[in-house]
Amino acid sequence: MRQARPVYAADPARSRGRRLAEPPAPTRSDFQRDRDRIIHSTAFRRLVYKTQVFLNHEGDLFRTRLTHSLEVAQLGRSIARSLGLDEDLVEAVALAHDLGHTPFGHAGQDVLDECMAGHGGFEHNLQSLRVVDHLEQRYPLFDGLNLCFETREGILKHCSRRNAELIEQAEPGGIAARFLRGGQPSLEAQLCNLADEVAYNAHDVDDGVRSGLIELEQLLDVELVREHWQASLDAHPALTGKRLLFETIRRMLSAQVYDIIDASSQAIAEAAPATADDVRCCERPLMRFSVDMRTKSTALKRFLFANLYRHSQVQATRARAEEVLRDLFAIYATDPAQLPTDFRQRPDRERACADYIAGMTDRFAIREHQRLTGKLLF
Repeated sequence: MRQARPVYAADPARSRGRRLAEPPAPTRSDFQRDRDRIIHSTAFRRLVYKTQVFLNHEGDLFRTRLTHSLEVAQLGRSIARSLGLDEDLVEAVALAHDLGHTPFGHAGQDVLDECMAGHGGFEHNLQSLRVVDHLEQRYPLFDGLNLCFETREGILKHCSRRNAELIEQAEPGGIAARFLRGGQPSLEAQLCNLADEVAYNAHDVDDGVRSGLIELEQLLDVELVREHWQASLDAHPALTGKRLLFETIRRMLSAQVYDIIDASSQAIAEAAPATADDVRCCERPLMRFSVDMRTKSTALKRFLFANLYRHSQVQATRARAEEVLRDLFAIYATDPAQLPTDFRQRPDRERACADYIAGMTDRFAIREHQRLTGKLLF
């Protein structure tokens, strides 16, 4: 028997609704409908060819933005089910959270932010919201996907005060209000933030070792890895190689999931929110790690930053990626005839250039750069 929905969980029957009202779907909740719209979007399909850490052509088994988003959704749904949260909302937010990511990962975001310095800047999280609010063109009556407030709230994970003020002007009391007045998003959105962190820490360990850029022995300096590596060997003394790595990562994931469930359950019980909106009034997120697990997770992130993301081979690839995107932006900004017609006709030329480039896959950006410059950097 399905458990009763906790009073603090998001309820699609009590959603704050869509920006443009629509009649309900006959067989799906509003959050299920959001999830389905996201999966069928063009931006979602592009994620399969967008970089996580390694470029798409560097190996068939490395994570992409698509596989990362699926892993976040899986972890999120597992935790949501244990806590009685709305799994469909968690899945929708998880699948949409990286829709605005540029080609070449964070290198692309940094370049576009630099290119857009005099035109409002660029931030991939805000771009994800632009995708679902404006850039998708699938429906006859509106731009974007016309998602529910709760899904859009979860997608907007970060927001500068300047951008929050702009969103608030257009949508008073809406999804950006918490960045101006304090407060939190729904528990489902908070959960996606944690699931995102758990997923990328784990799969970057896997991809880093698979690539040869980091050794498992190096990772044993990190407590979270070391304790689960040792537990794996204690349970299976003959385990070696990939099986040992996979068992270590599996145990790491499980430990973090159970920690989130326990720590969050305690925090929710102490705060005792009587409604989903009570959650939004809390000063701190109620979905959280324990203090001990937060310390261990942060140490792993620092290790990956120093030894994988800043590895000389990754940095060399990043430099070429930055050159590709700088060149593309400069060409489109000075010669808009090179843009597709719908982008060329927009009055905000620089933002049109950023939107077009941000929507590219890694391989399309490389091909387009070669076509326009004659240079082959990859």
